[in-house]
Parts: sequence; structure tokens; C-alpha cells
Amino acid sequence: MVFAKEAGSRNDRIVASAQEEIRRLARDGNALQSEVASSISSGLSIIGKIVGHGALTIFGQVKGELRASTVVIAEGAQMEGDVVAEELTIGGYVKGTIHANRVNLNSTAVVEGDIFHRTLAIEENARFEGTSRRNENAMDTPSRVQTNRPEAQAGNGNPKGNGSPDSLP
Repeated sequence: MVFAKEAGSRNDRIVASAQEEIRRLARDGNALQSEVASSISSGLSIIGKIVGHGALTIFGQVKGELRASTVVIAEGAQMEGDVVAEELTIGGYVKGTIHANRVNLNSTAVVEGDIFHRTLAIEENARFEGTSRRNENAMDTPSRVQTNRPEAQAGNGNPKGNGSPDSLP
């Protein structure tokens, strides 16, 4: 019974640490203070695209694309896919490409992939396998989602739908 209590207190510490990180970001002016923080609990797995404008803390598993202004991937959480954020703090596992202006890898972080950033901080014992590239505004990335263009749907003789002529002059 004592072991279950200890495991619960460890999870409580992880949650409290992530919540403190979000409060710190809000105090520093890096997150919109009027935004409500959302979270994905440790028992939840999500497959798909997550888009938000406020703060998001992940304790569970996500496979897909993630976009939010402030993201905390807590210790024990797993993220597989691309992450785009203004401020990103990682304490768990991330496999994919990261585009964030400010990236902080906590000592428990494990990252496999490339990081495009304005600032990058890596604590001792964090693991990072990939490349990092400094960009002045790392969040300015073209969307991989192609929108349906009206001219492509109207049957204007251009099946490519990319605005280029069908043949060269």
C-alpha cells in the first residue's frame, strides 16, 4: 500500500511541476494570461491534429501534429509528430520536428528529431538526438495542410491546382 502512495505522490509532483511551469510562463509574459490552460491526462491517447491558442500540458500520449502557444510535455508523456509552439518545455519523450521560438529540454527530456528555435536550453541529463537550427522566428513554417483551392475545383483545365500553366510557351 505504501508503494501505491509513493507512485501517486510522484505523479502529483509531475503535475505540480508542469502547473508551476505554466504559471511561471504566464508571470513572465510568455503566455496570454487570459487563456485557460488545457491538459491531456496521463490515461489519454490522442491520434490526430491538435490546434490551440492557449497553454497546453500533455501528460498522456499524442500521435500527430500539435500547435499551441505554450506547450508543456510533462515527464512520462509521449509525443510523436510535429510540434509548433511559441514556448515549449519538454520533460517527456518527443519524436518529430519541433518549431518553437523558445525551447527548454528538462533533465528528463528525450527528443529524437530536429529543433528549429530562437532560443534553446538543454538541462543536464536531457537526451537530444537530431539537429538544432536557430531561426529568428522559428514558428513561421509553411503549413503542410493543403487547402482546397476554388480554381482547382472549378475544372479550369489545370489539374495540378498549383497556379502554373499546363504547358510552357
